[in-house]
Amino acid sequence: MTLPVIVAEGTPTEIGVSYGRQAAELIAGNFADYLVKFRVSGGHDPETVTRLGEEFRATTRRYTPRIAAMLDGVAEGSGLPVGDIYALNARTELMVPKITECTGVAVLPEHTSSGHTLLGQNWDWYPSQSPFTLVLATRDERGHEVLALAEAGMLAKAGLNSAGVGVGVNLLASDRDGGPGGVPYHVLIRAVLDAQEGISVSLGVCSLPRSASINLLIGVAGGTAVDLELAPGLTGRLLPVDGLLTHSNHFVSGIGIRDRFYDLGGGSSLFRDFRLRQVLGAAAAERRVAEKDVAEALQDHLGYPYAICRHVNPADPEELWSVTASSVVMDLDDRRMMVTSGAPCANPYQTIELRDVFDSARPISGF
Repeated sequence: MTLPVIVAEGTPTEIGVSYGRQAAELIAGNFADYLVKFRVSGGHDPETVTRLGEEFRATTRRYTPRIAAMLDGVAEGSGLPVGDIYALNARTELMVPKITECTGVAVLPEHTSSGHTLLGQNWDWYPSQSPFTLVLATRDERGHEVLALAEAGMLAKAGLNSAGVGVGVNLLASDRDGGPGGVPYHVLIRAVLDAQEGISVSLGVCSLPRSASINLLIGVAGGTAVDLELAPGLTGRLLPVDGLLTHSNHFVSGIGIRDRFYDLGGGSSLFRDFRLRQVLGAAAAERRVAEKDVAEALQDHLGYPYAICRHVNPADPEELWSVTASSVVMDLDDRRMMVTSGAPCANPYQTIELRDVFDSARPISGF
């Protein structure tokens, strides 16, 4: 099965309206699924969810007005209340996650067979979200283009843009989380990709206020990669070592927080980042890492079922079920994304080229 590809062009408002109309059914289904999660994990009833979403709309409009215009358009196009669309994009802030998710990697160009910067990650999340995942391609009135994996109603998760910047994301949790205000977690991701000027401006995302912790692994074509561990009021920075930069779900930069991940009992995050480096290390040392190597590394099952390629353990309580919902590998120089619908060990990658996606919404086959 391949993911639907939604293509939207125009001003931010026009992009949002077009996206909302094309994906209205998926967005409604995704929001209905999250209403259950908001109640179970966050203790919020539907009225509270809408009200909190409207509060996040205010901060989004203040700090990232173009993204706010896009999200307002999504609400108009989908027919959902605007507060509900912002609640979707603030889903991390409105929940108390009990699962850890995602393992990411960047490979510097001098360590790849193509001489290109590669970025990859597995996105692990609740199995019920799977039907509501898509790929969103946008071209705005400036000519700036973005290609991103997204949950329906959101604007980005892992993705790349026409400036050659790519981003991956990992969930983090700290004792600073849960305060009022802040720009929603998933708006921060889109802010990285919306910067048409390149990586220097994209890294300015660390200046935006936050009420939840997030890790952003950011790379650029022909260049470098930087990992930002963002907690409310604090930022940690990590740089590549031996051509690789990997991250999972715990803080490693030493910024002054209490890592709430350890309250969940540790788990596979403590080895997944190192394991990804371990699997790719020999190819990186020989300067021959290819997209296929990254894709194969993201299928690793050491520690199964809580591995880089994650699977449900039916012995766990259902609220702790987690699975690799999508795997993404990106060539930032070629502006190419490969993405799976489901775990990469059992589902093929579909390849989407940024240069072609606006001519056809049908991705070509991958491996």
